[in-house]
Formats: sequence, C-alpha cells, structure tokens
Amino acid sequence: MTHQESDERVPDRGPLDLTLLRTFLAVYRAGSLTGGAQLLGLSQPTVTGQIRGLEQQLERQLFERLPRGVAPTPVADELAAQVAGPLDALAAVAERGLPGSDSSEPVHLGGPAELLCVRVLPVLAPLVDRGVRLRVTTGLADDLLDGLRAGRFDLVLSAVRPRGRSVVAEPLMDEEFVLVAAPAWAARIGPVGCDDPGPLREVPLVAYAEDLPIIRRYWRQVFHTRPPMSPSVVVPDLRGVLAAVAAGAGISVLPRYLCLRELRAGEVVPLLDPGDPPINTPFLARRAGAPERPHVSLVREVLLASAREW
Repeated sequence: MTHQESDERVPDRGPLDLTLLRTFLAVYRAGSLTGGAQLLGLSQPTVTGQIRGLEQQLERQLFERLPRGVAPTPVADELAAQVAGPLDALAAVAERGLPGSDSSEPVHLGGPAELLCVRVLPVLAPLVDRGVRLRVTTGLADDLLDGLRAGRFDLVLSAVRPRGRSVVAEPLMDEEFVLVAAPAWAARIGPVGCDDPGPLREVPLVAYAEDLPIIRRYWRQVFHTRPPMSPSVVVPDLRGVLAAVAAGAGISVLPRYLCLRELRAGEVVPLLDPGDPPINTPFLARRAGAPERPHVSLVREVLLASAREW
C-alpha cells in the first residue's frame, strides 16, 4: 500500500466540522434523515453525505437505518449529550435579533400520549397562531428524560420525578386515580368498601400493562392488598382502557381527568370514593443550563398556568 493510498483510507482525525455536528444534531432530534434535512433546509442526499462523512471521521456508526427513520447508537447518544448545549448556545447567539429567528426551530415536546392528547395539545394549539411550531413525541418517562438530557427535547412531561442536576423539574398537576366501571357492571358488583374488595374478585380487569402498574398501586393504597387476578384485557394506552371499560369489558383504575367527560355523561361510574385516593404528580422537565428560547419559554409558561385549572 502506497503512502497516498494510506491517506485515502485513514479518516481525518482533525477537529470535527461544526457543520457536520449541526447536521448530526438535527437528524438526532428529528429521528430521520428526511426530518433533519427539513429542519436545516437541505436536501436529503446532502444530509446523508454529511452524516456519512462524520461517521467516517469518527470511525463510529452514529445511526442505524430503519424502514422509517433512523435509530441513534450509544455513540450518537453520547455525542448528542456533548454537543447539544454548545450548539444551541451558538445558534442562539447567531440568531439573536434576527426577525422571526426563534420560529425557525420547533419546540420539541415529549410526554405520555394520554396527557398530551387530552390536556396539553388543546391548550398549546392557540400558540400556533403566534408562530410556535411544535414537534411532539410520546413515550415512557425514562426514555423521554434520556432524550431530554441528550438534547432531543426542549421540554418533557414526566410521570416520575427526574433525578440528577442536569434536569430542572416543576410539578405540573396532581392526577387523582378512580376505580371505574360501566353502569351495568356497577349494578352487578354492588357496594364496594375500602375494607372489603371481595365483590371485585371475579370481575374482569382492564389494564395498561400485564403487571397492572396503576391498578396494583390503587389496590395497595386503598385495599391494602394485591389485585387478586390477572388482567382480562391489556391496552397500552389509557384512552383504550377507558373505551374498553365504557363498552363493558370490565373495571379499571384511571386518572380522573382522563375519564371526566365519561363520568359526567354516566358512561362510566366510580365504584368507590376513598377518603385518600391515590394520586400521581407529573412534572414538566427541561435541561439545566439550556439556552433561553422565547417559544420554549412560552410553551412552558402556558403549560404551568393551564395546569392550575387541571
């Protein structure tokens, strides 16, 4: 192998190109090459070539190509965590004072699908008329918080309190859990007391997951025991759980806000009114030290103000 051939095969180990890093971060946040290209106003082949060039320079794979979009590798997660803050800060400085500069970057928001669809999106919808652009991702709290730390999201609604100094979290609301059934099932079950869950023993359970996370917590706090049976229906979306209960599939435990309309309409009824019902507190989380962006701040302020009425 000649010296010239060696130079052609060994990637350049010099400083990383900021343009390539900016392209990488856009693809990482968008979850696809096409989405990254749209964020940057570039063609997809250009973005693909830049990502390939960065991978060659790093001698590491950054993304796994999927049928739809791309999945970041652990190397990409680590790189995003390193470059997101500095690149965002540089972008804020570069765009400061330019008319409409903040609207060029969407607000990336993550959270549980049910809370986003029922509470969050209705109060954020009017902000679109004010130039706010939203990119919403649903998922589990741990995954979303990892994405927040890595710079994929600006704000995350988390069902659990985030830990660590890299995330600032503010309580959003208290959601009360209620044991519900369709009226026909309620009539068949009869009275239920906190000291006697016996009437519920043979009633089908409709759950969010096989391990009954919400139902198990309710049973332990209210009845001081474990649920006696496995679920008859499992739907990994609480809106689907509500639909199944209202249709007569069985009983379940749901956040009151989610089934408030159905409770008022009599489509489902509470089976019990404990003096100390289980509650959960979702948090609104953001990265500590992230550069201030007017539209991100606006979304945060609207959510915190609206949550006082939830």
